[in-house]
Parts: sequence; C-alpha cells; structure tokens
Amino acid sequence: MLRRSALALALFSSISFAHAQLPQAVTQALQQNGIGQDEIGVLVLRGDAAVLEHRASLPMQPASTMKLVTTLVGLERLGPAFRGRTELRTTGQVEDGVLRGSLYLKGGADADLAGIDIDNMLRALRYEGIERIEGDLVLDRELFQPARTDVGLPPFDESPEAYYNVIPDALLVNKNMLQLDMRSTGSRLQLRMHPELERVAVTSEMMLVDANCAAWENGWQQPEVRREPDGRIKVVLRGTFPKNCNRSYGVNVLDRDDYVGRLVRQAWSDQGGVLSGRTITGATPLDARLLAAHVSRQLPELVRDTNKPSDNALARTLFLSLGSLQADPVAGSLALPAPGTGESTFARADAAVRGWLREKQIDDAGFVIDNGSGLSRIERISAQQMARLLQAGLRSPWAPEFQSSMPIGAVDGTMRRRLQGSPAAGRARLKTGSLRNVTALAGYVPDANGIPCVFVAMINSEQSGNGRGRAVLDLLVDWVARSGVPQAGSE
Repeated sequence: MLRRSALALALFSSISFAHAQLPQAVTQALQQNGIGQDEIGVLVLRGDAAVLEHRASLPMQPASTMKLVTTLVGLERLGPAFRGRTELRTTGQVEDGVLRGSLYLKGGADADLAGIDIDNMLRALRYEGIERIEGDLVLDRELFQPARTDVGLPPFDESPEAYYNVIPDALLVNKNMLQLDMRSTGSRLQLRMHPELERVAVTSEMMLVDANCAAWENGWQQPEVRREPDGRIKVVLRGTFPKNCNRSYGVNVLDRDDYVGRLVRQAWSDQGGVLSGRTITGATPLDARLLAAHVSRQLPELVRDTNKPSDNALARTLFLSLGSLQADPVAGSLALPAPGTGESTFARADAAVRGWLREKQIDDAGFVIDNGSGLSRIERISAQQMARLLQAGLRSPWAPEFQSSMPIGAVDGTMRRRLQGSPAAGRARLKTGSLRNVTALAGYVPDANGIPCVFVAMINSEQSGNGRGRAVLDLLVDWVARSGVPQAGSE
C-alpha cells in the first residue's frame, strides 16, 4: 500500500511538473534533433484541466491537422446526410433519337465523381433513345466562384502533377488524374493510360537505365503536354526509367476542360453516340430539365476518406462546399445551393468556419484558414484553438463519425506505422500533419486509466523533417498514454 501511495505521489508530481514545462524526455529529444523549445506548441487536456501546456496560445502552421477543422465544421454545418450532386441537363428537345440542343454537365461538388459515373449517366440518355446530340457540351463549374482557382496559380512545390496538389473545382472527374502503366524490358518501355480520352495519347522520351526499380522515381521528371495542330494532345514522359521494371503512377497534367470534355466524348462515342458541337464552359439555364444525375456518398464516409489518408482534394472540396452548399432540411440527403451574396466561395467558407468557432466560444484571433486542407504556407491555428475544437468534437452530435475518421495509432491511415509498442497503439486517434517545416499531431489519446485526453502538438521548425519532429511528437503521445494515477486496487 505504501509503495502504491509513493508511486501515485510520484506520478502526481510528474504531471504537476509537466504542466509547468515539457517532460524531460521530450526536451532531450528536441535538443537531440536540433529543434528549439520555442518551435513547439503543446496543449494536453484531461477534461477541462490542462495536463501539459507549452506555448499553446501561439498561432502556428498546422499542416494537415487543419483537416480536423474542416471536417468537424462540415459535419455540423452540412449534416451527415449531405451529398454532392452532378447532373446532366438540357433545354433542347428529343426528336427521332436526336437531342436538338446543348448538353449541360453541371458540377455540384460531387467528391466521388468518376469516369464510370459519367458512363452511367450517359447510358441513361441512351436508354431514353438519344443517339445524337446536335449542340454543345457545356461544362458548368459555376457552383464555386471563381470557377477555376487553379488557373494561373503558382505550383505549391516541385511536384505539381502529384495527386496531393490537385486543386478542386465543382466539376472534378477522377480528381483530374491520368493513371499511367509503365512496363519496361531491357530495351523497350510499354505505356498504357487510363481512362481513355478522345484524341489524347501518352508517349515516352524516357531513357531506360540500369537502376533499382524500387527507386524509379529518382529519374522521374514532370511530363510535358503537347497540343498538336490537329487538336490531338500528347502527354510526353521524360527522364529515366529502370530496365525490367513495372510501375503505375497517377499524374495531374491535363487542363481539366480537356480532361472532362474528352472523357465525356470518348464515353459517348464508346456507347455509339454522336456529339456534333463544341466543348465549352458556361452556366446551366434555370429552366434546363434533368436528364440524369449522380450523387456522392454521404458525408461521414467522405470525412473518413479525408482524415485517414489525409486527402487534400477531398478536404478542399468540403471547405468550398461550406461556402456554396447547405444541407437539405426536407430530404436530408442532397446538397442545395447556398444563398448567393456576391462574395467569393472562399469568403463564405471562411465566414462559415469562423461563425462556427464563435458559436462554440472559440476565439478566432490569429486563426487563418486558406483552403481547409493544411497544404498551405499561411494557415495558422494555435494549440489552444485546436484543443477547444477537439473538445467541441467530443460534445458534437456527430462525435462518433468525427472520431472514427481519425487514424488509429499503429493500426491504419497515416498513423499505421507509428506508436508501435506504445500503450497508445490501437487506442490513440490522431490526425497527422506534415510539411517541409511542420510536424503536427492532434486528436485524442487515452491515458493510463483509459480517460481520453485532448492532444495537440505542433512543431514549426526547419529541422522537423526526416522523422526528427515525428520522433519528438510520438514520444509526447507515449508520455500522455502512460500518464495518470492508477485506480485503487490496480497493479
């Protein structure tokens, strides 16, 4: 009994001491990894009591932990039955198998929209007897304003073709990705591209070299897109590729008007249809009648697919949806346009997030949200603000959906290889964040008694890369998971 009392006193002393400053093991890890104590912000709460607080009021770059803001506000503002919606509409009439008028493809922030969905929507037209469209194909992205934020925007980093850099719009099909299948022998490289797009081909100027197939990306260069005089498009692969190597890689290199327009035309042609007009962009007339539609999965499924693998495109789409869509109070299933105010979609989304924060009595001073994904150099949030948000998440009607979207330590998502052997393994639910100079974790970590603690830690340091910041934060999670006083009768 005396031994247990002494242990309890020691743990209480440790927690009291830790509230004043970082645990010694963490300060040592910071020093060993060249990270200053002034480059980390931490707040750990057990209930409303601070277990550990260090520079918690300082706004910091959160990297992808910002997705927790977007997804929780999305669940609470749009509701769990929210779905994006894509429609095919027309003002024309059908006579003898001919649609005499333009076909409008109207985007509705449908995060699931894929080539197969376009196929199915077009098949619905064929079932109605339409064989020929004598009009233009009009691509409608007007739900988001401006409709194309990607045009003219400088690349975020040296890999603009990578999926994590995709900038969403209201009509994004297959996330604008081309899947390339590359198979080489000792002397030849065979290429295939999916999906097939009308008058688009992939070709190679890559040099085959003796190299490790596992390190094939070392010779990769950004592909070049060439538009031929006859309107054809060639995606030209450059750099080097190992001999006797098979790899598949997705790239975002085509302008999205080309991508969507040529995908629709290819799919319509494959079904035996003819489309005689141009591909243009524009708005769908209010009196256009519905021909076919596709709806996305419900929001909790998309939130899970946002947070578990840290999907930037999904997070950015949801953020913009907060500024352009609202829940359907009657059907409870489909997105409805938000009232227009003349403001940009970003401004309305920003206002929606800040309005939610203030409703929860969370001070938004110093808070900066850029695109809602964390893939930003200017987004800022303090550990204190994030912790208050996570507390609100525990009280939310959609707390189960929110918590189940977070990666589980040593189990899945971006945490599947972390916290192995820690008491936090299989128990902590934490959203990761990582940029060149940022390492962050935020979520819930049960302590030694199983009491969930709100956990937020962010490192903003040029020395945080190459696993250095991750090692510090994993040590801090482990410390929280071992904290707490054993209950009476426990060993």
